[in-house]
Amino acid sequence: MKCAIVPVTAYQQNCSILVCEETKKAAVVDPGGDLEKIERALQELGVELEKVLLTHGHMDHCAIADDVRKKYGVPIEGPHEDDRFWIEKLPKWCEMSGFPHADPFESDRWLNEGDTVQFGNQTLQVRHCPGHTPGHVIFFHPESKLAIVGDVLFQGSIGRTDFPRGDYDTLVASIREKLWPLGDDVAFVPGHGPTSTFGQERQTNPFVADQRFG
Repeated sequence: MKCAIVPVTAYQQNCSILVCEETKKAAVVDPGGDLEKIERALQELGVELEKVLLTHGHMDHCAIADDVRKKYGVPIEGPHEDDRFWIEKLPKWCEMSGFPHADPFESDRWLNEGDTVQFGNQTLQVRHCPGHTPGHVIFFHPESKLAIVGDVLFQGSIGRTDFPRGDYDTLVASIREKLWPLGDDVAFVPGHGPTSTFGQERQTNPFVADQRFG
């Protein structure tokens, strides 16, 4: 499996295109906007889109998920159903922040801790990691030691917790209890900014470094 990152929207959100190199089938993770950029990337990669995956319900991660679903005839899987209220209120959040309008939509499959999602010959593990939003999930591919973590963790930082139903302690627990056990050598794609590894963040991230917790 390989991963291509397509920054989208004014928020420069890392939309990921995951590619099964054996079958040339792909999944797009967190299409928040700029459909043309995503389409162009799919064409350049020479892949067939099979699925839309969502880490959480914030507009910059999911605003055009339904557009992609309709255009390509593929299902949307994720996030956890606790983020349904975010998706139902997409028009309100978009208007409040000057983001392009997006209509509410229903996921084809809400995801839970321990679920798996498939595309091509690839299987991704699902971890429910609340804190930034209550229904946030991450996707982990053990064979390539790659995780797509949305806005749970960033290089040198963590997700905001001042949104409705966000919680700082819950987010820190999600990172330490759900992400760190996956392995220090796991690379991750955050929702914004550069990639990193869990090991690097355990050493240097001022919010969740091991030294903070004895």
